[in-house]
Amino acid sequence: MARSFSLLLFLVLVTIGPGPLSAGDDPPDIILIMADDVGIEGLGCYGGQSYRTPNLDQMAADGVRFTHAYSQPLCTPTRIELMTGKDNHRNWQSFGILDPGQRTFAHAMSDAGYVTGIFGKWQLHSYDPPEFAGGSARRGTGMHPKDAGFDQYALFHALHTEDKGSRYANPTMLEGTAGAPGTLQIYHDRYGEDVWVEKILQFLDTHSDRPRFVYYPMALPHWPFQPTPKTTGWDPSVPQETDLKFAGDMIEYMDVAVGNLMQGLRDRDLAAGTVVIFYSDNGTHLEVHSMLRDGRVIQGGKAMPTQTGIHVPLIVHCPDRFQPAVVDRIVDPSDFYPTLLDLAGRPDLAKQASLDGISFLPQLRGESGPTRETAFFWYDPRPGWDKERFGRHVFALNRTHKLFRDGRLFRLTDKPLEEIAVSAADETEADRAASKQLRAVIDDAMEGVEEPPLVDAFGNPIDP
Repeated sequence: MARSFSLLLFLVLVTIGPGPLSAGDDPPDIILIMADDVGIEGLGCYGGQSYRTPNLDQMAADGVRFTHAYSQPLCTPTRIELMTGKDNHRNWQSFGILDPGQRTFAHAMSDAGYVTGIFGKWQLHSYDPPEFAGGSARRGTGMHPKDAGFDQYALFHALHTEDKGSRYANPTMLEGTAGAPGTLQIYHDRYGEDVWVEKILQFLDTHSDRPRFVYYPMALPHWPFQPTPKTTGWDPSVPQETDLKFAGDMIEYMDVAVGNLMQGLRDRDLAAGTVVIFYSDNGTHLEVHSMLRDGRVIQGGKAMPTQTGIHVPLIVHCPDRFQPAVVDRIVDPSDFYPTLLDLAGRPDLAKQASLDGISFLPQLRGESGPTRETAFFWYDPRPGWDKERFGRHVFALNRTHKLFRDGRLFRLTDKPLEEIAVSAADETEADRAASKQLRAVIDDAMEGVEEPPLVDAFGNPIDP
């Protein structure tokens, strides 16, 4: 049962220009980029000071930057919600598994007349290693990329975990087309992101008879932290060292890859008219510490239901259609599916799909329209390998507060990523009002939905 939201007119904070630009009625080419593990503190345009991100900063300056975009705390929960437009408690199975019975946004974009491609990381078909207790029941039960609605794919970790190889130096990719099982290819002496950017540009060159949709789930800057082609002494012919010291290089090479893609679009005279969306699947790795402009050092919060685990960048670039703006509107992973269909001119397909998301196209255009005032999170990455330390967290937030189903309440301050626990002793009227609103959001989201069973990492039932 899709959750309900209050709809109101929302004035977007536009930093430059009075309103939307006109680009005709033709459906645009769309590229959705999703970084793998970076919170807002990783980008200069969000106040980050530790890394050079000039390409993303320029995209933000020329595009629409959202200040309240959220993900789930870990990658599979975000990826499933993003691709299906549904909250996790409605279709969750296990970590690294996408229910093969689901319809993805690629299926919908194909119905909308788009040619579709995916290049990057998959990890939604067979995650558990063969020796993991209970894993045999889940191995190979997810969605193979050939069935995910994409006309072409080239993906890291598309088959069993033990077959995945490298995603960085000398990358391994499963390559194929819709309905075809694909073949594994190793790109010796190459770097994964460089190969994927080339393949995206080749895909655009090959398909010019229909509008094009590309999903680019990057591998960067996910652990293992290893050298990049910009790291002094990088040599793909030798075993790659893994060390935390390379985390900054990887965040910066994430920006390089986006810059190379944008340059490829400029070379083809496509940059101004292509809708390029940059997002992230969760916060930065826990061992990475980054400086913000206000002087605070931020420890990454990946896998945690804290602001540092879920508050992520969202930048949308398309100068022909959208004026530069900063938008103070909440976005969550379920919102991308209806937004893509709205961009494609087929919002009717979203209405037919029983989605939880709300399109943010009106805010891109600088228009009033339906907007999200709250976001709901159902997060439990179990069962799955290496998930023994995790539990279940159900919570909701607005711009000022976060409430957990167990009653814990936090104030979200004007300082990005800061949250302050509210005790009964210092609770204010504003706190109580927010708690009441967010409790209703949680109750509404859970109403009529059979919650996935509570299990441990191995899939064994546990008491609530």
